[in-house]
Amino acid sequence: MINYQDMFSLAGERAIITGGATGLGLAMSQCFRAAGAEVIMVGSGSSEERERLAEEMGEGVHYRSFNVADTKNTERFVQEVEETIGPVSILVNNAGNHCKKPIEETTDEDFQAVMDVHLLGAFSLCRALIPRMKQRNKGNIIFQASMTSFIGQPNVIAYSSAKSAYLGMVRTLASETSAHGIRVNGIAPGWIESAMLRKALDGDEPRTQKILGRTPMKKFGEPHDIGWAAVYLASPAAAFVNGAVLPVDGGALIGF
Repeated sequence: MINYQDMFSLAGERAIITGGATGLGLAMSQCFRAAGAEVIMVGSGSSEERERLAEEMGEGVHYRSFNVADTKNTERFVQEVEETIGPVSILVNNAGNHCKKPIEETTDEDFQAVMDVHLLGAFSLCRALIPRMKQRNKGNIIFQASMTSFIGQPNVIAYSSAKSAYLGMVRTLASETSAHGIRVNGIAPGWIESAMLRKALDGDEPRTQKILGRTPMKKFGEPHDIGWAAVYLASPAAAFVNGAVLPVDGGALIGF
């Protein structure tokens, strides 16, 4: 008889969640821990404050300070995590930054800074962890995509370019690694209440109303909506879900 609780359990799994101590990343960290996974929250901010957050979340939650754009040290970082905490079976590429400017004002440096975090950082972590996952014949990689992976939105050329590239990374890695017991998927959050959303929308009431107008549910999502979607994709319940990007958007992609 099927035990439905076990199908959504992450007991025995160990997950690195980049950007895992703030915003949507924190919600994913909380949901993963609630589902039974050991969680390594990764961030580039103040270690003391975020280490205290990890302690408050209880046993099985760790914080590691690492800038994912520092790709020269990615291999060393992954090795340190596996040696001091244990083998990693789940990687969530969630770390991100934002640049809201029209293209005429977006500098090469602005564009590169977004690519370095979203694309190069995620690529480097995948390159470090996939050989280890292959050796264990087990792994799960999730990319945090975006509505801008699918639809045009003005003034975010760097961000939308990076998030669109995630679709190619998901499909290629799924094709390349599946025979080794590794599944690769993505989540495309709609507009979710977060500091990044507030930064993008504050002072821009027309954009706010346009978003709500195309969302059939007529509201913004909550961070844990993304967290539970990530738990599902990493769980045995999604054992045959591979190379997919799941919109969690209140229907925004199909809204009229």
